[in-house]
Amino acid sequence: MQQDNFRRILLDAVEESLSSLGESSKHAILFHLEMSFKIKKEHIPVNLTEFAGALEGIFGFGASYLEKLILKRLCEKLGVEFEETEVSNFVECVSKMQQQTATNGGG
Repeated sequence: MQQDNFRRILLDAVEESLSSLGESSKHAILFHLEMSFKIKKEHIPVNLTEFAGALEGIFGFGASYLEKLILKRLCEKLGVEFEETEVSNFVECVSKMQQQTATNGGG
């Protein structure tokens, strides 16, 4: 799977997960990410570490709920099974999924 395609799928998963909180909440979060954390929506896939830090800054411990939601949605989109065993580091999990799809899917 090409890197750009993976990034688009990841961004879709992020948007859908944020939408589960309600459209107005999603827009408020995206606005806050851009204004307070300088992370534009379209740059989330390339700034995952900063994005995860911003979620934690906004939601505190609640950020882990959103991260799991994003990971579940990403797995659905990639057609892989979500394993909740060690969702300790959001960025590592996304990176592993990207590596798996690169090796399994070709490009």
